Amino acid sequence: MLKSFMLIACIELTAASVYAQTVTGIVYEDPNHNAKKDNNEVGIAQVAVSNGTQVVLTDAQGKYELPVSQDEIISVIKPSGYDLPVSAQNLPQFYYTYKPQGGPDFEFETAKPTGKLPKSVDFALYPAEEQDQFTALIFGDPQPYTKEEVDFFAEAIVSEVAGIKNVPFGIVLGDLVGDNLSLYEPYKQAIQQVGIPWFNVMGNHDMNYDATADSLSDETFEATFGPANYAFNYGKVHFIILDDILYPDPQDGEGYQGGFRKDQLDFVENDLKQVPKDHLIVLSFHIPIYESPDWGDTFRDEDRQRLFDILKRFPHTLSLSAHTHLQRHNYLDKTLGWQQDEPHHEYNVGTTSGDWYSGQLNKAGIPISTMRDGTPKGYAFLHFDGNQYTFDYKVAGKPKDYRMQVFAPQVVERNKRTSAGIYANFFQGGEKDSLMYQVDNGPWQGMEWTQDYDPAYLDILHEWDFTGALLSGRRPSNPQFSQHLWRGSIPNDLPAGKHTITVKATDVYGRTFEQLGSYQIKER
Repeated sequence: MLKSFMLIACIELTAASVYAQTVTGIVYEDPNHNAKKDNNEVGIAQVAVSNGTQVVLTDAQGKYELPVSQDEIISVIKPSGYDLPVSAQNLPQFYYTYKPQGGPDFEFETAKPTGKLPKSVDFALYPAEEQDQFTALIFGDPQPYTKEEVDFFAEAIVSEVAGIKNVPFGIVLGDLVGDNLSLYEPYKQAIQQVGIPWFNVMGNHDMNYDATADSLSDETFEATFGPANYAFNYGKVHFIILDDILYPDPQDGEGYQGGFRKDQLDFVENDLKQVPKDHLIVLSFHIPIYESPDWGDTFRDEDRQRLFDILKRFPHTLSLSAHTHLQRHNYLDKTLGWQQDEPHHEYNVGTTSGDWYSGQLNKAGIPISTMRDGTPKGYAFLHFDGNQYTFDYKVAGKPKDYRMQVFAPQVVERNKRTSAGIYANFFQGGEKDSLMYQVDNGPWQGMEWTQDYDPAYLDILHEWDFTGALLSGRRPSNPQFSQHLWRGSIPNDLPAGKHTITVKATDVYGRTFEQLGSYQIKER
């Protein structure tokens, strides 16, 4: 199982010096789903196949040929109009692992020796009807550190979408587990219950920390889920999955940094040569490519720039990330190296673990886990229509129309000056959205987007600090400014009594959502 020094050194050399042999095979239609090419089954032309760096297209008979090293994963890039085989746990089977010596001798299990390269490495695809209009289910950071937290994930999130219909697949945006890679198996058992194919992204808590080179940090992930860098098509959307964690950190050898190796970006460049310009390109990775000024140097600038250089010919793009345990929309423009007039949109999705399974326990014994910006734990739906998209964030355990929380003081004194206000946290929102409010049947007034702590989250947090009793669960994290918070003044010149607040949010797609709140006015 222990890889020799020679092999590890070879991995870090240029591709020309590593590739020592050639793999051949065929991509074919498998209508009887037996994962075996029968004599009457035909090859599929013009299907992309990759060795993780290079990408080739199959010929008229569905045949391909690629160079391979002694440590390789060959994968087919699913074309539109076909389904992939899946395992019993709904993991797509689109790859072949070739590691004749096996993986390194790490703490967590890596690939077993695969032996000699087969004469033909073939990939089965199932003919399927695909619509240009479809919805994908997106999870951020399950990140359980214990089996109990896997159960929290299964009960609070998975059970809510188990058996979901009309959603062809899901993507988990990294941190499938929390450092303990032996939890991959219970994680797979949990996610299996959703009942749809799941594509997995590698996160910084999914790494082999005993790796001495970044190219080896995904060995257990690869042995469990397949390649950490791959692509597939659905409708007019081309999805690219990437591991964007550099470990050890190339700056100082300690910890990790966001970024890509050259071979990964070579893969993206070679892959996109085969994709029509009018398709939507959706990139999924864990660490945001956007660097907030208060985050520090979290992503290697030259890697982001090369990615942007590769994407410059595609007018329709979207990035998905997680990692922050917040929810926000980042727009990267020319000042950050983007080379188109319309900024690149990165949706940093809220997490299924919320604030790392913190907070008091609900009636079911599950932590409420509200995130530091006031976003409740949940998951996203991405809706596609050709090369266009919209999104919805679903709060776990709440009705689907629960999109925001309205906060106001319980009581204000009539006609007395106050610093209090009405706040609305539009969980899936951002600065480009517009919010208005009315009190009772009064006039509609605009709300001001503000970067501040969510007062409702502060209320949750302060309960831990001002109580004289021990609370269930674990104290939440300290707050961070919300990027989806709006404020309006609170009218206190109305008659004494209860007053209803209606907040209306209009998002960037012109959709409107409403939420109610209330407060009381009293006289001394």
